[in-house]
Amino acid sequence: MKRWLQTGATLLIGAGFGASVSRLLSARDGQEEEGAGLLSRVPVVPVPTVQASELTVSPGGSAVVMKYGFPSLANIKTRESYITSYDPRTRTASWVIERLNPASLTGPSDRKYCEFKEDDSVHEFHRATNADYRGSGFDRGHLAAAANHKWSQKAMEDTFYLSNVAPQNPHLNQKTWNNLEKQCRSLTKRYLNVYVCTGPLYLPRQEADGKLYVRYQVIGQHHVAVPTHFFKVLILEQTDGRGVELRSYVLPNEPIDERVPLERFLVPIETIERASGLLFVPNIMKRTSSLQAITNR
Repeated sequence: MKRWLQTGATLLIGAGFGASVSRLLSARDGQEEEGAGLLSRVPVVPVPTVQASELTVSPGGSAVVMKYGFPSLANIKTRESYITSYDPRTRTASWVIERLNPASLTGPSDRKYCEFKEDDSVHEFHRATNADYRGSGFDRGHLAAAANHKWSQKAMEDTFYLSNVAPQNPHLNQKTWNNLEKQCRSLTKRYLNVYVCTGPLYLPRQEADGKLYVRYQVIGQHHVAVPTHFFKVLILEQTDGRGVELRSYVLPNEPIDERVPLERFLVPIETIERASGLLFVPNIMKRTSSLQAITNR
């Protein structure tokens, strides 16, 4: 700030006014030093912290979702059944995390009472609407799946916020992606808890000039970004308490032959961390001494 004022005063007003500005700045610096001395005498009171995993909530509730940490800390939103980080530039989430177990997958909730809706907590400049998807050729693809949260009608309804949705190829959404969601649910029969983090990716492609470009379509009046790919990271807690397993998938946002096994889309977690700007492993290792990454295809 000091550099801007001194330079601007000399160039735009003249040296005389520049000298006045310098005197003002010197006085201000003296006040700042005095203030700094005062602050150094004020005692610092520690603020107690509570781990999300220490809270007691309903099955699948959002407070226990973050046991293995936040992949990033921007624009965090908490729902009944999941926690998300929203990206106002793309009008979609950067990631959504949910916890699945047998208790969260059963209950009285019914999808027929749910409707896709705008997220009023997002400024109208930066949120998607149903009109953006209408006639686009893309499905409103859930990130946190509705069927994962049958334990509560409110929890299921929360998955229908458009901030939990991204433009998804219809064939992918209804076939292979749906199969991956079903697999996540089936894993609750073998593991104590299944933590699922899902999000969009915008990956570069090499074009005719040999250079790499990140290009993606936008839809609707609000320019909702169409991801080139989607990722899903699974943190699987073993029932015997021996640690966790990690599975990470990347699927292109295009039709996929259902005969292609899901294992074909397993990737090293580092691939997703590098491409998304998110971090998973450092947070996971704070909560467990044993981590096995499943990357076999």
